[in-house]
Amino acid sequence: VQLQASGGGLVQAGGSLSLSCAVSGRTFSRTAVGWFRRAPGKEREFVAAINRSSRTKYLESLQGRFTVSRDNDKKTVSLQMNMLKPEDTAVYYCAANPNVILSTAPSSNEEDYYYWGQGTQVTVSS
Repeated sequence: VQLQASGGGLVQAGGSLSLSCAVSGRTFSRTAVGWFRRAPGKEREFVAAINRSSRTKYLESLQGRFTVSRDNDKKTVSLQMNMLKPEDTAVYYCAANPNVILSTAPSSNEEDYYYWGQGTQVTVSS
């Protein structure tokens, strides 16, 4: 399984970006995907996750501004980020667990993901 995150860039505060995570492999329909981020000088933190039945979970402080979704035909997971703030500046990573059962809830735990993408930089200017 390989993951490729894209869509990062420089945006002004209040703007929007949409990140995409392309996931290789034959089991995407059984794959849970999480988004994490690492801000400068901080530890990596959970952002959002989506399980194989499209249940979602968010970092509480991001609820309402970020939306995660999946397209099983395209084997991609998107992270729509609206009303961006300078504190959203970070490298954003997607991660995957490629073989979860249908009832597995979306996870905010890094240890539940076995494959990681290379990250994409998001910079929000004030």
